[in-house]
Amino acid sequence: MTDMASLVKKGQSLMSMGKFDEALEFFEQALLLNQDDPDLWNHKGVALRSLGRYEESMECFNKSLEIDPRDKHAS
Repeated sequence: MTDMASLVKKGQSLMSMGKFDEALEFFEQALLLNQDDPDLWNHKGVALRSLGRYEESMECFNKSLEIDPRDKHAS
């Protein structure tokens, strides 16, 4: 499963089930394919925030805003 959209979809599905650690792995795999997608950084940030890893999540949200300063989805 190397298709980025499939990785994100699986990660989102796991998030909805409360499996944040597993979801994080899929978002990280997607980021290996594209480091310049602000949505991927947001997904990773949400997963990290859900795990209580707030400092790391803020780094992801900041990275998203660095890529797209007008990113309305940045948490």
